[in-house]
Amino acid sequence: MVRYRGPRLKIINRLGDLPGLTRKVVIKQETPEQKKSKASPYKIRLNEKQKLRYNYGITESQLLRYVKEARRRKGLTGFLLMQLLEMRLDNIIFRLGLAPTIPAARQFVSHGHVMINKKRVNIPSFQCQPNDIISFSKNPKTITLIKANLNQKENSNPNDNVSNSHLEFDSQLLTGKIVNLIQRKDLRFKINDMLVIEYYSRLV
Repeated sequence: MVRYRGPRLKIINRLGDLPGLTRKVVIKQETPEQKKSKASPYKIRLNEKQKLRYNYGITESQLLRYVKEARRRKGLTGFLLMQLLEMRLDNIIFRLGLAPTIPAARQFVSHGHVMINKKRVNIPSFQCQPNDIISFSKNPKTITLIKANLNQKENSNPNDNVSNSHLEFDSQLLTGKIVNLIQRKDLRFKINDMLVIEYYSRLV
């Protein structure tokens, strides 16, 4: 299944706010008919899975691989799945405020602007690890783009500023550091991850 490239408002109208996909927020107004209808357990699990896919911009096959990897590791499978997704390089760039959305961060990484431990990395799914140092191309256009996105982040709605205790960023040197693997308290995207695991329970 290919990555979604269609209208983003259509998706958040159906699934709710997805901060990784778009900054736009839609206030849904339910009709009396919609209020009466009750989603089946399967549809509830499906919607949670779709939220995860669209927010992090991954394909169905990618998400299935992440679920399998989370189940292979020791710990709470739902949280381990979220941890794997959150430690992707494109998401780290997004969380640092260096790109307005995860799709924008993915493009930023793919174009070769990012270095990990002084080595260029152009793979958005790269798994960042504690003590990794993130730096950037010295191209003037890259620096200008980073500073513009940082300024936009500083001027954003205060509700958008969430804890990033697993990350550090030096705004003078324009370098970031992975302090630790992300913990649940630092998860920005609120989702019932166990419903996603239940959805895939018959597939893995």
